[in-house]
Amino acid sequence: MTAAASEADDRIIRESGIDARIALIVQPVLKAIGFRLVRVQLTGQNGLTLQIMAEREDGTMTVEDCEEVSRAVSPALDVEDPIEKAYHLEVSSPGIDRPLVRKSDFTTWTGHLVKLETSVLIGDRKRFKGKIAEADADGILVERDKAAYGEEPTVRVPYDAIAEARLVLTDDLIRDALSKDNRARKEARKRRGEAEDAADGEENETEQES
Repeated sequence: MTAAASEADDRIIRESGIDARIALIVQPVLKAIGFRLVRVQLTGQNGLTLQIMAEREDGTMTVEDCEEVSRAVSPALDVEDPIEKAYHLEVSSPGIDRPLVRKSDFTTWTGHLVKLETSVLIGDRKRFKGKIAEADADGILVERDKAAYGEEPTVRVPYDAIAEARLVLTDDLIRDALSKDNRARKEARKRRGEAEDAADGEENETEQES
């Protein structure tokens, strides 16, 4: 990833290899149409499947949004041609049990159960499961789901040590995710309505002037 692209990518968990090259291609396209990249993953399913996980800035992602993203990134991928073999493009939302890739993700989902893997040993472990108790500028505090005998009930994990993190599906998470999604959609509809009203007002002013 180039220095400029790296600065523009606020994710703390990023791809490597071919996935990173693809991310570099699709990220500016997504940004231009109002979306942000969550994850790129090329797998051997059904031959080859390129999964692009994305969302709007407010965290929403509809079926229509997936179609819009697919139409936008396909030409860029065709031009750059980063994958030598034929592949199937799959654009999806992050889902409720989503990967956490930005510092803001950990803040947003504080209080929920997470599974994470670290790149270095933290207290003789690399895998943790527990609730996000706190999230600040440097890392997160995890309340262990089931602390082993002699282990501290909480563990501090710096962001630069996190290799992978994902929410664990629970009833509380489902309720909270649906609530957040509904609020975001209402806000989006409100903004669109205000934008349409403003546009109508400008058209009326133009007609009066003419």
